[in-house]
Amino acid sequence: MRSISALLACVFVLAASAASADSRVFIISNQADGYGVDQCLAKGEKCGAHAALSYCQSRDFAQASSYRRVDPDEITGSVPQGGKNCTHSGCNEYVAITCQR
Repeated sequence: MRSISALLACVFVLAASAASADSRVFIISNQADGYGVDQCLAKGEKCGAHAALSYCQSRDFAQASSYRRVDPDEITGSVPQGGKNCTHSGCNEYVAITCQR
């Protein structure tokens, strides 16, 4: 009886880890496009849902589970800084899109 319980526990743990492996967070630059899509993504509003979905589908994921603005301090690793080539406000703003298979 204990071996069946242990086996079931292992199966649930493996299933949970496999499910979590099917999502990925992409950090992208929040680029002003003149259409307001950048603000929809950054604020997590419904109008950004289609842009987030399209981004995920272009990377072979089925859906976008969330999207939001990310502070550069939250990002580990190298983050390019806006400089002379930046011609609009918000050059150092980023959006996190979580995609799932």
